Amino acid sequence: MAIFKGAGVAMVTPMKENEDINFEKIEELVEFHINNGTDAIIVCGTTGEPSTQSVEEHMEAVGCAVAAAKKRIPIIAGCGSNNTRTAEETSTTSQKLGADGLLMVTPYYNKCTQKGLIEHYVRLAKGVDLPIILYNVPSRTGVNMLPETAVKLGKMCENIVAVKEASGNISQIAQLAALLQEDPVMDIYSGNDDQIVPIMSLGGIGVISVLSNIAPQQTHDICQAFFDGDITKSRKMQLEALDLINALFCEVNPIPVKTAMNMMGMEVGPLRSPLCSMDPKNEERLRKALTDYGIQLAK
Repeated sequence: MAIFKGAGVAMVTPMKENEDINFEKIEELVEFHINNGTDAIIVCGTTGEPSTQSVEEHMEAVGCAVAAAKKRIPIIAGCGSNNTRTAEETSTTSQKLGADGLLMVTPYYNKCTQKGLIEHYVRLAKGVDLPIILYNVPSRTGVNMLPETAVKLGKMCENIVAVKEASGNISQIAQLAALLQEDPVMDIYSGNDDQIVPIMSLGGIGVISVLSNIAPQQTHDICQAFFDGDITKSRKMQLEALDLINALFCEVNPIPVKTAMNMMGMEVGPLRSPLCSMDPKNEERLRKALTDYGIQLAK
C-alpha cells in the first residue's frame, strides 16, 4: 500500500533570479536527496510554490525530477488544486511523465463540504492509475478533512493509499489511526516535522517533510530509529530538531526553508511573488537555529 516508508522531502522549487524555474538545480537537488538518505521526493507540493506556476511549468518541473531520478527514488507529484479540472490535468500528465505517485491537497479557499471532498477525490482517483496521498492542512486551505471522510475515500478508491496529516490536531489523528486499525485501507504520514514521532507512535509510517530540505539524513534517521525499535534515539533526535523546526515555520512556508538553503550555499534562488524575503529578526533567528543544530553555513 505504501508509496514509501520514512522521510519524504517536500522539495522546494529552485528559481533563477528572474523567478523562472531553475531546472538544472532541480536535477542537483534530486541527486542531493538520493545521496543523503531521503526516501521519496515530492515535487511541486505546496512547499514547491505550485500556486504561482502555470500548469505547463509545473509539469515541466515534475518531468525534470522524474528524468533526473531514473527510478532510483519515488517521485511524487503535487497535483492538488481548488479547481478539480486543473487537478485532473496535472494528475493525468504526471502519470504520463512517469511519476510514481500523487500528493493532492484539499481544495483551498472554496471551503467545500465533506461531500464535496469525496466527490472531488473520487473523480481524480478514477482518472489515474497512480497511488494517491491525500493532504489535510486546514490552516492553509480553510477546510478540514475529517477522519471518517479520509477512511471512506480509502474504501471507495483502491488507489487512494495514504493521507498526509498536517492538521496539527493529535486527537483527530488518533481518531483516524483508530479507524484505520479497524479497517487498514490507507497509511498515515506526518505533515508536520514536530510531530513525526508522535504520529509514528499512532501507526504512521513516516513524514512528508520540510526539514528534509536542509537535514535529509537526520530526518530519515528519526524515522529509521523508530522503525528499528530505538524509540529513545528517535525521540531524542525529534526533540533536538525542535528549535530548528520552529524557526523553519516562524514565517509562512516556504519562505524560511528557502532562506535557510541559500544560507547553506545551496543557491535555490528567490521566492515567487507574492511570497517575499524574511523579516531580518526572523532571519537572524533562523541563522542561529541552523548553527545551533550543527549545520554549516556558507561564508
